[in-house]
Amino acid sequence: MQDTHSPIQHLDYENLDVYRCSLEFLAFAFQVIDSLQRGDGELRDQLRRASISVVLNIAEGAGKSSAPDRARFHAIARGSAMECGALVDVCVVAGRLDPAAAQRGKALLVRIVSMLTRMCR
Repeated sequence: MQDTHSPIQHLDYENLDVYRCSLEFLAFAFQVIDSLQRGDGELRDQLRRASISVVLNIAEGAGKSSAPDRARFHAIARGSAMECGALVDVCVVAGRLDPAAAQRGKALLVRIVSMLTRMCR
């Protein structure tokens, strides 16, 4: 039987600000994906995969025991975050996303990329 009185335990990556920010961006991305039209299937799929990749690579990197392994996964996450930024731009150019909403998403991405850049060193 599970002890319901013990504190909730967290995995290491859940304590990272970059992980929490990436989840926040993922929620933003899902809202954008939901608003895209059926004809935007490739754009929807690419944004979904790239935004999920950021979250997953941060988590996987946190589980690596060596600094070079961690840095490699954080670099992959950083690349996916940059891809997300370009996808947000595409959504704006295609008239699928309001520029003000895009700015909110890009602000999160700037924070994420900045933190991941430091984590790659």
